[in-house]
Amino acid sequence: MTVGKQLKTTLSSLKSAQASLESFALETESQTAKQVFSQFADQTKSIVEGIEARIQEIETQEPQYKAR
Repeated sequence: MTVGKQLKTTLSSLKSAQASLESFALETESQTAKQVFSQFADQTKSIVEGIEARIQEIETQEPQYKAR
């Protein structure tokens, strides 16, 4: 598996985790838990954005890694 493919797989997993954390934040009644889940979702979003930037960089440098 190429690095590009691994990054895209990781990105997909992280987006799923982010969505789950956001859902947990909405569904829980505890204000403390809502804050924690929201904070984790925000941190995950930041990581997602970093990986998306890296994927773009790789695809620019190595066109063969672009999604087909």
